[in-house]
Amino acid sequence: MLSLGALGVVFGDIGTSPLYALRECFGGEYGLHPTPENIFGILSLIFWTLIVIICVKYMAFVMRADNKGEGGILSLMALAVRSQHDKDVVSRRRVMTVLGIGGAALLYGDAIITPAISVLSAMEGLSIAEPHLAPYIIPLTVVIINGIFLVQRYGTGKIGVIFGPMILIWFFVLGVLGVGGIIQNPVILEAIMPTYALEFFLRNGVHGYLVLGSVVLVVTGGEALYADMGHFGKRPIRLAWFFIALPALLINYFGQGALLLTDPAAITNPFYMLAPKWAQFPLVILAAFATVIASQALISGVFSITRQAVQLGFCPRISIIHTSSQEIGQIYVPAVNWLCFFGTIWLVITFKTSSNLAAAYGIAVTCTMVITAILAFEVARQKWNWSLLKASAIFGSFIVVDFAFFSANIRKVTHGGWVPLVVGAGVYLMMMTWQKGRQILFRRLKERSMPIEDFCQKLLREPPLRVPGTAIYMSGDPWGVPVPLLHNLKHNKVLHQRVAILTIQTREVPFVSKKDRITIQEVIPNMYRILANYGFMEIPKMKHILEACRQRDINFNVNETTFVLGRETIIADKSQQVRSGEPGLAHWRERLFAVMSKNAQRPTAFFRIPPNQVIEVGIQVEI
Repeated sequence: MLSLGALGVVFGDIGTSPLYALRECFGGEYGLHPTPENIFGILSLIFWTLIVIICVKYMAFVMRADNKGEGGILSLMALAVRSQHDKDVVSRRRVMTVLGIGGAALLYGDAIITPAISVLSAMEGLSIAEPHLAPYIIPLTVVIINGIFLVQRYGTGKIGVIFGPMILIWFFVLGVLGVGGIIQNPVILEAIMPTYALEFFLRNGVHGYLVLGSVVLVVTGGEALYADMGHFGKRPIRLAWFFIALPALLINYFGQGALLLTDPAAITNPFYMLAPKWAQFPLVILAAFATVIASQALISGVFSITRQAVQLGFCPRISIIHTSSQEIGQIYVPAVNWLCFFGTIWLVITFKTSSNLAAAYGIAVTCTMVITAILAFEVARQKWNWSLLKASAIFGSFIVVDFAFFSANIRKVTHGGWVPLVVGAGVYLMMMTWQKGRQILFRRLKERSMPIEDFCQKLLREPPLRVPGTAIYMSGDPWGVPVPLLHNLKHNKVLHQRVAILTIQTREVPFVSKKDRITIQEVIPNMYRILANYGFMEIPKMKHILEACRQRDINFNVNETTFVLGRETIIADKSQQVRSGEPGLAHWRERLFAVMSKNAQRPTAFFRIPPNQVIEVGIQVEI
């Protein structure tokens, strides 16, 4: 059952590649004609690309790098960063962080391209099945994409039950169509021999190398195999791949190749022309369902990346809605959903055909593949204790292969490849600006604070007036006194009967067990320091923290508790860096950070704190 579920969530993207991948390998920009020699060479490249990148790299090696069961590039980054032990740990952690955030940012570009190219390629079957419906391809694509993004608010739980069976039917149809083509020309199976790929390169030279830019389309979605590992586990994903997805994909690609041997003119759309005329229209409908599922999987993945980025401190707090009370992974992020929606619609209207979009597709995928291989190499060296020779021989080979695909895609930048790069660069800039800005803000607030032990000794020497009730002050610094607490004591001259300083920390692990969730220290009577630990796959909730405190015999009555939060107003002041003598952000990035901070979701909503029990203390901070 887990393998069936994995089919629907994990393999939707890679499963819809036959709609356009082989066709694009003979695109006009390569100057290749569907001659028997070229057909055998391309199919040999497709076969060995699937074997080397998916079967060997991801299934055999990368999926071993699980962060307590979780996968994905941010999980891999956290694992690589946590594995650093040498003297250059600071610089190496910084490099690993930059690579991980860069790879995650590029996936946002894929999140708008995948729905556009997948749905467009499915709808283009109308021009084959019913030519008079060709003018309706773009309007229908826009309608379907609207539907995809509109249903996100309801979650994938209800409609997800049909994902697995639907993709299973899709793979079955892929296999049946492929078998029909292979029967007509069984000699096509000889393309399994790697010699055909080698001869293809020797015969076509530079054009043969550049065609790798389209061959890589057969493995788009491969990153999902690793990213969704935590939802299904390694074994169900591997079973679904080796026994269903891989055979169906290979049979279909070889079936398309056999068709081209008989009818080279079928290169206009070999996937749909592989089906008999009567089956083409139903195939369009089935392909539409498959591409919707493929799009859904990537959109959900971007939601998960956003949540991880928030928890790891690379993204401001934004609204994250849980759509299931049973599955923690089912979330909806409205801001990301609608940004992806407008980006996808713009791509469809601007590029108009899947062939045009194929020029934009691939460069972000291959760049992410290179980054994944580098991070996995670091994990193998530091965590698995592999020798340099062993790690270089295995992951070095993958890096060379991935870089070959990436370099072949470079020429796509001017043909639309700039789209995912610009999106990725924008996301990366905002993530790194937020992280650096928060570090500077933390330092500025710390300068105004004092150690909690010194503060408590001062309270014992000069006891202030105490008022009934409990106050919980939230602080990003577990060892210092929050500025709102100091302001309250300075200006109001009073303190609540019980005071707790709460710091919520995110560890570089996906989940934190309940027994390790809360650490409580009573510094002096009725003065507590509380540390709440969460993994980057979790979202903190105040009621859970208070429940954990009650289990430690520290009972905070919610109705009698006041939550005091600091509301920082960021002022971009370049002279502050000069006075502090510390490296900071460029002035325009300071202003960007100020805007992001102003528009971040308030802690009251993010941590589910009762709004009528919150006091916010305004603080102006120059950075």
